[in-house]
Amino acid sequence: MLYDSSGAIALAVHHRQSKGRTSLMQPPIQPGTILQNRYRMLSILGQGGFGRTYLAEDQGRFNERCALKEFIPLQGAIGMMDKSRELFQREASILYQIQHPQIPQFRATFEEDQRLFLVQDYVEGKTYRALLTDRQTQGLAFSEAEVTQLMRQLLPVLAHIHSKGIIHRDIAPDNIIHRQGDSLPVLIDFGVVKELATRVQSPETTPQYTTVGKLGYAPGEQMQSGQAYPNSDLYALAVTVVVLLTGKEPQELYDDRTLTWFWQRWVNVSPGFAQVINTMLSYRPGDRYQSVRDVVQALQANVPQAGAKPAPSPNPSPAPPAPAPAPPAPPAPPDLSQMPTMAVGRPYEPTQAVPSRTPDRAYRPPIVPQVEEQSSVWDNPFAVFMIFVAAAIVIGALSWAIVGALLTPVEHPVVNEPPAQEEPEPEPEPEPEPIPTEPIEFSQRLALRPGRTETIEGSLQQNETVNYIISVEQGQTLTVDVAEEGMLLSVLGPNRQPADDQAERVLSWQGELDFTGDYTVQLSPVRGVVESDYTLTVDLEAAPEPEPEPEPEPEPEPEPEPEPEPEPGPEIISVPLQFEPGSDGTLIQGRSDPSEIRRYLVRAEAGQILQAEVASGDVRLDIRLPNGRLIADAAELLFWEGQLDRSGLFQIDVVAGSDTGYSVDVRVVNPE
Repeated sequence: MLYDSSGAIALAVHHRQSKGRTSLMQPPIQPGTILQNRYRMLSILGQGGFGRTYLAEDQGRFNERCALKEFIPLQGAIGMMDKSRELFQREASILYQIQHPQIPQFRATFEEDQRLFLVQDYVEGKTYRALLTDRQTQGLAFSEAEVTQLMRQLLPVLAHIHSKGIIHRDIAPDNIIHRQGDSLPVLIDFGVVKELATRVQSPETTPQYTTVGKLGYAPGEQMQSGQAYPNSDLYALAVTVVVLLTGKEPQELYDDRTLTWFWQRWVNVSPGFAQVINTMLSYRPGDRYQSVRDVVQALQANVPQAGAKPAPSPNPSPAPPAPAPAPPAPPAPPDLSQMPTMAVGRPYEPTQAVPSRTPDRAYRPPIVPQVEEQSSVWDNPFAVFMIFVAAAIVIGALSWAIVGALLTPVEHPVVNEPPAQEEPEPEPEPEPEPIPTEPIEFSQRLALRPGRTETIEGSLQQNETVNYIISVEQGQTLTVDVAEEGMLLSVLGPNRQPADDQAERVLSWQGELDFTGDYTVQLSPVRGVVESDYTLTVDLEAAPEPEPEPEPEPEPEPEPEPEPEPEPGPEIISVPLQFEPGSDGTLIQGRSDPSEIRRYLVRAEAGQILQAEVASGDVRLDIRLPNGRLIADAAELLFWEGQLDRSGLFQIDVVAGSDTGYSVDVRVVNPE
């Protein structure tokens, strides 16, 4: 399978059928048919009750393959086609704004033979439904590591669409493609056709209520009332994960009587991962994670990333074996996330008293030993004499020690306190160097005539430059001056070189102009200045008329009628383009008329491929090199593509044939 098959244009779930009316679909378009003189049909990729998806070649893009989604409204209802066309264009314009590398790009819409078509990128690969079917034939399924990696790769995609206020509403294995080129999951089938199928109803066929989503994958609030929230997509992603883990359909893993999931009977996963999935599967929207960021934080806290291989793995893990036949199944285990929490303590253990006596031994009083009587020491005269001698010696020694202590002066020791250590002064933290940013250059044309002075005020940051373009004639005198010292100017001639040696990075300049053409006054902040305001004064003086040499008076001739002065050309308004991070293109939308030219500046490198295409509006494109020269065969086009031979700011001029709104698709891609 190369693209969305059964889910490419799936039916919306109707809870009450229309009154006897059926969808009368036109026959499929035969291979080889060319639509809009551009799209050559190859085959049918999928078919549903309200349309089909075709594989086609875009002959306007070097036969690049694309997918064409066809919407066929109910036939016979009054005003059905007009309402279908209005809603189709409105929904397609919203999806056109989604630009993400893991979402097929919606390119254009058109109508032919009462059929509405939407052109979309073609994604080569297999859906995860097909991958699961392949594994089930071998008794295998996806592992916890593989589905965790799938979630980490898909959650940023959901965050991107949710930030634009878009809910996918139909996440399932059929609508996720494992892209063959980079093994990344691609989210497809945003339900434009299905959403239109539920909203484009005639008064005779209006159902009681209609929803979009797959039974079992969409949460209760989406299937019952049609309400969908960002965490409705998170619910469907969790169902997709448990289906890939167990190899079973949602109806086999959900008890609709108790409103609980029992998917953990069929597969063993880590407790942290199970906690995240069960929270995403909560029946009430308020009990789930409220945003993608909450899920990402829960995965980081409960499921550490341990080098999981991107799905599908070449050596997939075996599916859990089917349980052996058993007596009647026990009641489903309660959902732990729905049970009340109870305080649990350690049971009380009484302390056992220690007995004071040994119970089997009788108490006996202590035995007091009898000591024999001895004669007193005072009965021995020699002992009495020795006692007196010893006492005299001890008393004498003590007296001498006391007298010596009284006569000796007491020296109090001097305690030198250590000098207080001075705390070292903290070294000043180095100021963070400003992060260099991509230089941005603006351009503006000044309608300056001789004898007039223009004063312009503005502000620039350190990475910005502004160019003021002035059309002059040879011999005129130009005077420019910038008041602020934080800003410098340069005066460039038509060849984009400084007008003279004193015309580069100065505060003021005056000189006589050597050429006729466009001169540029370029302003940029002084290096090191983060941001600076400026006041620029520009003055243009007419060239002095040469004194005529005396000549013989010619015979009078009739004076020719003065030729009318050419009207000034359309005003050129330059706008720099900035692509979103991770994107290689953007959609330009605006309004213009023949009195002005919208010039979009696109920065590209040599070797890259620049593409520009008019999506809508009465406008034509002129493609110019960075030096302003028109590229050969690149004037008044609806579509242009080419590989660049130099780097710089390329110019895409949008020229309007009337007062009209327009949209232009601009992309810069690297060659494969």
